[in-house]
Amino acid sequence: MKNNVNGLGSSNSRVNFYIANRPPIDDYPVMNELRGLAMGELAHIVKHTSNHWRKAFNVYAKLLFDWYQLQGRNDLPDTWQNYRDLELFQSHSKEALLFNAPQFDRDHTTIHIIAGKTYAAHLDLPALVWLDPYFAINKEFHLIVAPYPDYRQLSNERIERLIELMRAEQ
Repeated sequence: MKNNVNGLGSSNSRVNFYIANRPPIDDYPVMNELRGLAMGELAHIVKHTSNHWRKAFNVYAKLLFDWYQLQGRNDLPDTWQNYRDLELFQSHSKEALLFNAPQFDRDHTTIHIIAGKTYAAHLDLPALVWLDPYFAINKEFHLIVAPYPDYRQLSNERIERLIELMRAEQ
């Protein structure tokens, strides 16, 4: 992963999520590094912020749990909830939640997922092809614009669609 990356997760990420906001507590608003979540840190964020972060972490955990199951990963925890609590955005995981604009490397196979159309519109992204009102892609850069990680916007049905798009980017 390139320098100037800010967020939570692994430096060996294969799936990068980009989000416009940060948890409004502790050092997250000014964080300027990539670091894995420590055990219990996710629960701390959820406890001390709005319901928004609980929903976002839950949606990402459901998505990644289903994604890794389809990838045939055999070392997953038994539920998405356990995945969230034991692996989500930790340094040993293969994903990151990034607070900076995407940095693309055409030769790399990392999948880049932008959280929401509104955020995507504020970024300097390569040309996108809108597939429907919810999803856009750029195959050259393994880029997907997806609904924001909220139960209503990124519903279970849309999680399934996003996983299909991720599979096409492999």
